[in-house]
Amino acid sequence: MTQWSGYLGLILQGALVTIELTLMGSVLALIMAFLAGMGRLSRFFVLRALATAYIEFFRGTSIFVQLFWVYFVLPLAGISLTPLQAGVLALGLNVGAYAAEVVRGAIQSVGREQYEACIALNLGRWQGMRHVILPQALLVMLPTFGNNAIELLKATSVVSLISLADLTFQAQVVRSQTGNTLMPFTTILIIYFVLALIISWGVRSLERRMACGLDGVRV
Repeated sequence: MTQWSGYLGLILQGALVTIELTLMGSVLALIMAFLAGMGRLSRFFVLRALATAYIEFFRGTSIFVQLFWVYFVLPLAGISLTPLQAGVLALGLNVGAYAAEVVRGAIQSVGREQYEACIALNLGRWQGMRHVILPQALLVMLPTFGNNAIELLKATSVVSLISLADLTFQAQVVRSQTGNTLMPFTTILIIYFVLALIISWGVRSLERRMACGLDGVRV
């Protein structure tokens, strides 16, 4: 029993790394999503082209290859990253590319009359976006952002390939040391599921709070 409690502690340490990866990767993904999503809607061709290139590249290539490239190839250019930094960068850029299309679609889904109202109120392009358009578009984005966050959580398992001691890596360590497959992988299966439920609950709570006072309240 003492031995298994020690192995459980090892897996819980991996859970902390997975949570850290998920949180930091999600922050980077959100930043990239808004930059690229709004870049796709820019009036400037260069910004649209850069945003489109980023989205298509990271959606069109494997997360495994992206992770290996960041961790093993960037050092050849003098940019050395720790496994944690490489994992956050690869996951954030990958998921951010998918979320960028969510941002673009949500902004375009806001009715034309809202843009006309901004003009009537003499709001500049940025003021109208900040105070009128984005608050409505965010409510449309949230459910898919929640899905993206859960996908990022599950994708953190790839960092075990560069020897970062996340949940999956620690489960493999326990399996190799004990020869037991059922206990470690059932444990991390439950932990991943619980973490995904927490993300889902948090997004739904935020969605209900943001919907208050808006027409067509979503619950």
